[in-house]
Amino acid sequence: MGKRQVKSESALKEIRLPEEGELFGRVLKMLGGENVLIKCTDNITRRGRIRGKLKRRVWIRDNDIVIIAPWDFNEAEKGDIVWRFTLPQVEWLKENGHIPKDF
Repeated sequence: MGKRQVKSESALKEIRLPEEGELFGRVLKMLGGENVLIKCTDNITRRGRIRGKLKRRVWIRDNDIVIIAPWDFNEAEKGDIVWRFTLPQVEWLKENGHIPKDF
């Protein structure tokens, strides 16, 4: 089986941008279970937790771009993964300047 490609712009309409208190991040390493090591746009490496809503629906791999919501009480170390972007969505984000080209 080959990779599925986005054939139309309609698949790109569901792009979610970070809200108040959320950041873009890149998955560095899968730590096992629901834990992931993430490098955020504020240059802090956090341990992300895959939310139960995404756990069996969205597969997260190394180098994926995600939205992470840092926890209120342990903000510099941990956070929840809220959203994962597909490759065409990442290209759109880079073209429109939402994330740096080298991120």
